[in-house]
Amino acid sequence: MKFVRKFFAICAAFFFISGVIFPPDTLGITVKEEEELSREFLKVVLRNFKLIEDSLTTSYVNKIGAKIVSVLPSQPFAYQFYIVDEYVYNAFATPAGHIFINRGLLEAMENEEELAGILSHEIAHVLCRHISQKIERSKKIAIATLAGLAAGIFLGAAAGSGAASAVTVGSMAAGQSAELAYSREDEMQADQIGLRYLAKAGYEGTGLLTILKKIRGQEWFGSDQIPHYVKTHPAIEDRIAYIDSWIEANLKEADKNRRVPSYDFDRFHTRLISNYGEKEVAIGRFKAEVNGSPSDQMANYGYGLALARMGNRKDAVFYLKTALEKNAFDYYLLTDLGRIYFLDGRYREATRTLENAISVVPNNLDGLFYLGRSQMGLGKFAEAESTFESLLTINGRYAPAFYFLGEACGRQGKMADAHFYLGIYYKNKGEWKTAAFHLNRALRDMKDPEKELRIKEILKEIHKESPKS
Repeated sequence: MKFVRKFFAICAAFFFISGVIFPPDTLGITVKEEEELSREFLKVVLRNFKLIEDSLTTSYVNKIGAKIVSVLPSQPFAYQFYIVDEYVYNAFATPAGHIFINRGLLEAMENEEELAGILSHEIAHVLCRHISQKIERSKKIAIATLAGLAAGIFLGAAAGSGAASAVTVGSMAAGQSAELAYSREDEMQADQIGLRYLAKAGYEGTGLLTILKKIRGQEWFGSDQIPHYVKTHPAIEDRIAYIDSWIEANLKEADKNRRVPSYDFDRFHTRLISNYGEKEVAIGRFKAEVNGSPSDQMANYGYGLALARMGNRKDAVFYLKTALEKNAFDYYLLTDLGRIYFLDGRYREATRTLENAISVVPNNLDGLFYLGRSQMGLGKFAEAESTFESLLTINGRYAPAFYFLGEACGRQGKMADAHFYLGIYYKNKGEWKTAAFHLNRALRDMKDPEKELRIKEILKEIHKESPKS
């Protein structure tokens, strides 16, 4: 055991000298090229895979990612974190700081340490510019083709994944695909650097070790069930041994009993499984938990969400209220209760509940969205317009808000604004013809000079993307 630890200590020193002190920044494509590649990659992802986009679910992953990024040296781009709605053990990073983690891997986690561990490893791949270095060697290939190739490598659920296979085959031969795959050296360097920044962010590093062991455990299910993470991130056995030795050498005795508070993770994890996991499995799990512990907050929360998903909103409200008895100001629970009231057509109760949620956290995007829709249900279209405008001021990428803002304007007879917002909505969806129709109608009657200028800019963009529009 001492020999193994000494061996990995030597390896660690080598990777620290070669990767941390002398980062490979000069070897890859430029930052501008990375950003262009990442935009093309996102197009491939959105065409072939479904992302989880509700802000209550994604905000937690982004919060943990941002916590780790905050201890990095100054970065040339903003990191963004996404959840792919697939039950697969996978996570991957693209150039320019776009990091994806699959729902299946998140469901397998038990604490925040594990999530932080995986995110830090992917952040380290970006920081080391591992993909951009490899792409530098393939500059003769078009950026869009490279994006499709990278997507084929990283997005495959398992051997024979239909969408990923189609992406890869349509992009480039398998031999060329291998040029973009991570090497053992890439993985060891990402672990070394990831562990370093994990510690700076206040984590032990044990979570990365634990989740890698879970990923390795999936290999026993046969080739069709091997998580794609193992294929895109090789040398998993060596990595486990190295991380184990690093923790033994670096984790102080006083830190071994330190635990990251679990409430935020438990709430996120409960919500993820209830709203996006297998329906029957989720409802069976949380029903059993409630029966075993009737006062357990997360059991009641999970069961309420699972019931609402099955269409039983009356009982869902009961269990959400039971969960709220433990923390009446939890804006997650209040927002979900308000959303269930809205879906049940109980607009006044929804409005009151959602206003309470927003009073706790004013930038609660989902709370604002369902508040606006509840106000529309009550015929308060001017108030709804204001609510949707507030939402888009906070986050201008919240796509559904544009549609309902357009509808709220239309119900007040403000047709130029209605067509303006509907045009943006359909443009964001890539429905160029419908977007152009609404924007041209808006341009005909628009009195606002700023909006008129924006319409013309968007129409030029649409024409560039789709000349037939």
